[in-house]
Amino acid sequence: MQDDLAIRARGLARSFGGLRAVDGVDLDVPRGMIFAILGPNGAGKTTLLRMLATLLRPDDGEATVLGHDLSRHPDRVRGAIAMTGQFASLDEDLTGRENLVMLARLWGFSWRAARVRAAELLEAFDLSDAAKRQVKDYSGGMRRRLDIAASLVVTPGVLFLDEPTTGLDPTARAGVWRLIRGLAAEGVTILLTTQYLEEADQLAGRIAVIDHGRKIAEGTSRELKAQTGSGMLHVTPAEAAQRDHALALMGEQAQPDPEGARLSVPVADDAEAAAHLARLSEAGIRLSEFSLGAPSLDEVFFALTGREAA
Repeated sequence: MQDDLAIRARGLARSFGGLRAVDGVDLDVPRGMIFAILGPNGAGKTTLLRMLATLLRPDDGEATVLGHDLSRHPDRVRGAIAMTGQFASLDEDLTGRENLVMLARLWGFSWRAARVRAAELLEAFDLSDAAKRQVKDYSGGMRRRLDIAASLVVTPGVLFLDEPTTGLDPTARAGVWRLIRGLAAEGVTILLTTQYLEEADQLAGRIAVIDHGRKIAEGTSRELKAQTGSGMLHVTPAEAAQRDHALALMGEQAQPDPEGARLSVPVADDAEAAAHLARLSEAGIRLSEFSLGAPSLDEVFFALTGREAA
């Protein structure tokens, strides 16, 4: 079983002063999988990744990455992984090609081999036309693609991606998603954190939700959605003034959407949905629309943590 795991962690913990940033997290990440870590800001996602990437030493617990013990053989772990953080780690005064050649030389490539590898990565990440431009003139999506390319000068067994698409527009984000899927198809194990629940839904084979440093749920997207019930009832009061009354009638699990017009509540079956609708009707609350559907990951996250992801 352990031979099939790229990452195995038990009881990982890390504190900063009196703050318990990561509090006893267990994790099993199969080889070749895209595995997502979800959690609100301050939940401990980045701290967990930094420990697994040997950038922080755990206060407690143990872990192996591709069979290498995190504490006893951190050098072996570093030789098998790559990490892309939330901010681009590029020299903006160099061109895209110069950044990649420099990194390849630091890895020990000859000048010729470094230039060949840089050209391969620029082509693979659709950056060949921008190879001679300084990075400071790149768009956000181009910088992110180059940053990930820089992590792959030597193809890693495990790639850690900390919020890889933060700040990107939808088109650039979709491009990074294609790159991530392509890397996984080539056998690279990817552990990513993200503030976009749609991203985890689209990419990840499994998802772990952490809050206040603890793992509170784990499963496939479908399994996590099933934890909220068989579905979600969505209602929109016809009159905005009745929204708060409707929210109270629907119970503690009900939540408004970000715009505030639509209200949602998990239901076990259609009978429970009908009971909610009857209660609202008896209270004289008219609805402009209502529907019953599968819960989104946003709704799952709210149900598990009591707050929206951010």
